[in-house]
Amino acid sequence: MIRYTIKLGQEEVKELMAIINKGSHTSHTFRTAYILLNCDEGDYSDKATNEQISKLLKVGMRTIDRVKKRFIEEGFEAVLERRISSRVYDVKIDGDVEAKLVKLCCSEPPPGFAKWSLRLLADKMVELQYVDSISYVSVGNVLKKMNLSLGK
Repeated sequence: MIRYTIKLGQEEVKELMAIINKGSHTSHTFRTAYILLNCDEGDYSDKATNEQISKLLKVGMRTIDRVKKRFIEEGFEAVLERRISSRVYDVKIDGDVEAKLVKLCCSEPPPGFAKWSLRLLADKMVELQYVDSISYVSVGNVLKKMNLSLGK
């Protein structure tokens, strides 16, 4: 198991203390600042064990290890910022599918129904093979984006 040792300089400790004591910061930044200050084995603070930090800050041991690792590998500034997601989302609904959805909304609802529901629209779009699969939430998001509603 790799053990990461955090040794903060005086300027880094001052900056972390400034984050904790003043200004508005994200909860991620506050949590990271507290973890780094408590893990510091340098000359400017008292080191606490991971177990003590975990109990005190109500964070998991794994979170503490990830903060330490990121500090060592990426540096002081990077650890205080949220990492940008690298996840790539597939776009199911393009302009063509949106147009088909609007056209479907304007058509007559199926027999036995007074109006279209989001679930009916989602099912019909799959049935007509406009998309392979789609949730009613996605249908609602498209309609919301286009400022359309199904009426009350």
